Amino acid sequence: MTKFGLAQPVRRVEDPRLLKGAGRYTDDIVLPGMLHGVVVRSPHAAARITAIDTAAAVAVAGVVAVFTGADLAAAGVDPLYSAVPMTNRDGSAGANPPHPALAQGFVRHVGDPVAFVVAETLAAARDGAEAVAVSYQQMPAITDPARAMDEGAAQVWADAPHNLAFDWEVGDRAATEALFARAHHVTRLTVINNRVVASSIETRGAVAAYDAAAGRWTLWANTQGGWLVKESLAAAFRTEQASFRIVTPDVGGAFGMKIFPYPEHVCLAFAARAVGRPVKWLAERAESFLSDTHGRDNVTLGELAVDGDGRFLALRTRNIANMGAYLSTYAPFIPTFAGTIVLASVYGFRSVYANVLGVFTHTVPVDAYRGAGRPESNYLVERLVDQAARDLGIDRVELRRRNMVAPSAMPWQTPVGGRYDSGEFVRVLDAAAAKMDWSAFRARRALSARHGLRRGIGLAYYLEATGGSNSERAEIVFAEDGFVDVYVGTQSSGQGHETAYVQLTADRLGIPGEQIRIHQGDTDRIPVGGGTGGARSLYSEGQAILLTARSVIDKGRQAASEALEAAAADIVFEAGRFTIAGTDRGIDILSLAATQRARRARGEEATLLDAAEVAAIDAHTYPNGCHMAEVEVDPETGVVQLLRYIVVDDVGRAINPLIVRGQVQGGVAQGFGQAVREQAVYDPDSGQLLSGSFMDYALPRADDLPDIEVELLEIPCTTNPLGVKGAGEAGAVGSPPAVMNAILDALAEAGVADLDMPATPEKVWKAIAAAEATSL
Repeated sequence: MTKFGLAQPVRRVEDPRLLKGAGRYTDDIVLPGMLHGVVVRSPHAAARITAIDTAAAVAVAGVVAVFTGADLAAAGVDPLYSAVPMTNRDGSAGANPPHPALAQGFVRHVGDPVAFVVAETLAAARDGAEAVAVSYQQMPAITDPARAMDEGAAQVWADAPHNLAFDWEVGDRAATEALFARAHHVTRLTVINNRVVASSIETRGAVAAYDAAAGRWTLWANTQGGWLVKESLAAAFRTEQASFRIVTPDVGGAFGMKIFPYPEHVCLAFAARAVGRPVKWLAERAESFLSDTHGRDNVTLGELAVDGDGRFLALRTRNIANMGAYLSTYAPFIPTFAGTIVLASVYGFRSVYANVLGVFTHTVPVDAYRGAGRPESNYLVERLVDQAARDLGIDRVELRRRNMVAPSAMPWQTPVGGRYDSGEFVRVLDAAAAKMDWSAFRARRALSARHGLRRGIGLAYYLEATGGSNSERAEIVFAEDGFVDVYVGTQSSGQGHETAYVQLTADRLGIPGEQIRIHQGDTDRIPVGGGTGGARSLYSEGQAILLTARSVIDKGRQAASEALEAAAADIVFEAGRFTIAGTDRGIDILSLAATQRARRARGEEATLLDAAEVAAIDAHTYPNGCHMAEVEVDPETGVVQLLRYIVVDDVGRAINPLIVRGQVQGGVAQGFGQAVREQAVYDPDSGQLLSGSFMDYALPRADDLPDIEVELLEIPCTTNPLGVKGAGEAGAVGSPPAVMNAILDALAEAGVADLDMPATPEKVWKAIAAAEATSL
């Protein structure tokens, strides 16, 4: 039991299976008679489709069928729509255009699906796709969100003038402006949060089969929870949700991108029904760049009002958020409700006002990517705070410390709707500064200078808000083979869920961890679930497991009273064993479950221990922490080297510190990638994605990163019984501003005052050169 106890650094129980090749991913699924699908995609960012000729494609050997948007429309298949209709600040409805699975009349980004070819082999499907003849009338395109609302800009949707998807606000505008009017100082900064590609190691894919007799589909797909996909497909096919079963096998990374229903899911379901055979589609890597939802892509003006004592008064922001060509499932939610709830961060702002403008462009749709709005807001705030420190001549650590909300103020209600239940922000900040040896930095900077290098140190204090569904389900079943099966409504894609859930179940029920199996990903077997996203899994599914375990114990008392011939009120449960109070008579939980099953099998009345519960998730959690980075910049080449990186995190109770540290380290690597390497770049004239492969899109590599040092300060959350706060996104939230603040600190002596992500060698070198030229 010690091995699987809470707070133990238990190695992941799922790893041996995966490392030995026993994992089962979407591409491993092969069904009898299975066909292969290939999507024909638009080569243009904006064009009218004048004709589609599929005759040559159908004639290709092995091709079974070719489908177009007209086929889907004729069969009554509806488009996909955003699940978050927006209301503009003037009370009018925001735009919510249709997203057809296959283009109908127009294409709106490079990679927009136009036709779906189904064949006996993948090679034949590819040949068939090459033979589909599409005639286009090319049109002007717009890719830059900052220019999308300009007069004369190309229009993505005729009924969305100036490409405006929505104009949304939160906060007290009048109160904010009044505080700005009497501010001693106002710091202003415009930042670009660069567009990124999720780049999960496993590309998206799915297999659809249709049972004509039952009128029912099964879709195997690498999702982050099949229930949303099930709901969306049922709506598209105008049928009951019970007509779809979604099975999610092992998933090789997701980062938010695999939450959503996609056009390919609709195409597969349609094709499987039309041809009467299963159909598989798996994205190639280049195809993923053109069809997976992208992340970030904001241009934001931030203004920070400060009084004469260096205390923050108010924050005002105007964010232009790129939605891409279509509104993905949760796209409008990300920069609005998800992003702005953390704008106040850990600071005691009296007022905050945010205006978010969602704009359409001829680019791949943008939606949730690890952190989903919270990294963008934290990046803006922490860049602003650093700039304010420079403007005011106040030490960066001291300015933050001076403005942090005190523990005694908890629970703290923010001006933008957040309610922090707990937090010791100054304690975390001071622990990070001590761990980084912040006070001795000048000596390290001087050492670098002797070698012709510029050394910088940066920090960012982040605050996250977890999100997701407001309920979660768990089911515990005592199986015939002596194992305990736990069915969960979340979906792992590499986080280590199985291990944490085993630890929780073992702790509550006193069952050896080796005898617990975690099951996920089948919407038939698990009727409801919130899926995974928003760093919600442990605090939401954990609560469901606790609630279900409590039901198991309650049933166990009744069952033990039957087996031991005692009153249920006299039964005590402890360490996996039911006993009669005051005696040594008892029975362990696994033996009791087996006894009751045997009695039931003989036709006797017997209380079984199996239980299922749905837990209400009533409150967000607010993980927070301090990231510090130390970098060296070579002024001759612009190359940035990350020398040291430390994190001091408050994620509440750490059920498994080993997994938490791994999650934080992975998030830091992704945030570092955005800060210095990654950028999805579109040609402004043609709308072509110029960084459409890993030859041009630079992911961080192992030798880019030092050991990432993670220290956990456990300040329990008070809004859930586990005391946990969520850790899955934290690393990606704090790292971009910490790295960029360090780079700007290194370049400050060269006269560089501002720099946008990614800080590539070219951009850094040019910034130094421009600053030196200005100083001459």
